[in-house]
Amino acid sequence: MQWKVIDPVKNSIPALLSRGEGHQFLLYGDSCSGVPGALHEETFASVNAVVQRLRPQPEFILFPGDEIIGLTPDADALRAQWRYWLETEMAWLDRAAIPMWHTTGNHTTYDVMSEMVFRTVLGLPDNGPSGQTGLSYFVRRGDLLMVFVNTLWSGLGGEGHVEIEWLEATLKGHGDARHKLVIGHHPVFPVNGFSGAYQREIGHEYARPFWNILVNGNVLAYVCSHILAFDVQAHRGVLQICTAGAGTAHRMPEGVEYLHCVQAALDARGLRYQVLDTDGVIRERLEWPMPDPVSGQWAQLPLGEAKALFSGPLRSGRSIELRLTGQGATIDAAPAQTLFTAFEPGSIAPFWLGLRGPAQTLTMIVGRDPGRSPAYWRGPDLAAGVPFDIHVRIYPDMGPGGLLYRHHDDSRWSSLSSATARGVEELSWPRHWAIGHGQGGIEDRPFRGAALSVQLAQIQH
Repeated sequence: MQWKVIDPVKNSIPALLSRGEGHQFLLYGDSCSGVPGALHEETFASVNAVVQRLRPQPEFILFPGDEIIGLTPDADALRAQWRYWLETEMAWLDRAAIPMWHTTGNHTTYDVMSEMVFRTVLGLPDNGPSGQTGLSYFVRRGDLLMVFVNTLWSGLGGEGHVEIEWLEATLKGHGDARHKLVIGHHPVFPVNGFSGAYQREIGHEYARPFWNILVNGNVLAYVCSHILAFDVQAHRGVLQICTAGAGTAHRMPEGVEYLHCVQAALDARGLRYQVLDTDGVIRERLEWPMPDPVSGQWAQLPLGEAKALFSGPLRSGRSIELRLTGQGATIDAAPAQTLFTAFEPGSIAPFWLGLRGPAQTLTMIVGRDPGRSPAYWRGPDLAAGVPFDIHVRIYPDMGPGGLLYRHHDDSRWSSLSSATARGVEELSWPRHWAIGHGQGGIEDRPFRGAALSVQLAQIQH
């Protein structure tokens, strides 16, 4: 196969570097290659060409599964795919200088035979739970702990099943690690609305205890792949980063997702990453934890209609935060209640934040395209008649996961749930706002509780 040759030195891409002591590394997954002349060989090569342009090169690489197309009953054919992937497609990588660590995946460890091949070919550390030699393991790199979990071990039932007692014990045993990452193949939370236990994410009976372990273990992020997308979301302060763009040709959904790799830097101040497409263009980025607004940045918004404090696109590197306080309604609470909306007269508001339904569920509605149905994000329910104090962060650089909330007495952010692949990164904010009622006046979706107060801060990252 003839590949386009790009001089990685002349066309170098500056890597994000740690600010002081830290780690600089690469994330990518789901190339599904290993077959000479197949479509994914070319697409995987296009991503690797970008990786080779990074300067400096990463200190290590995390690959959360599905390196090869696999899914064959023939062990010799499976070994041949691995040989081609390691010795030809990844021949450019000096694995002694830049180690690469892998997780199991549904294309690579789908039965006992393929698990045996995976163990033998990759020779990963033997420090995992009983029966999972080379399938689950951990790596300690100075102040960084990386735990690689197997989300489809045959001994537990296969795809979507994951051992969690060993994970908890490993995190507790390395409680002195400043940074902790957990890496697995399947997401815990749905990505882009693609949901289905045991196939698109881990089994639902595992999800809550698994995430509780991450939260209690002060884990920074869970890195996964499997769903062909790039996606990031937060749940109780822990990130779920899904990177499945290393070469699998078909994307979900078309026109929104793209082939990519993720270059990241980690230091005492937190995590930063940049998502690079096959042209080396930065498509998405993140700084975590997000900076908090300072007291002088807060503006009290008047109730009723007002001129917007800003309009137009919210540029990369910026976010806004709303602090919403008040008391939930006690009667007639099911109709939509407006907290904050942005609109232009004569058109349906492209952004609405309020409460909907008898549980008074915090909801965002974003209408990005005229004539198309809007997208919905759902957050916590508010108790009837009970005071609330909630912060909402709108961070376009995070995509659909960038609509987040936290309670005022809890510093941990969570993404509102949605079923869309886009956030508000393309939204042009209107010049009119309304607080406490909709764009149609005081009778339009009024807030039915009491003592509503809305403050807003603009933050530069």
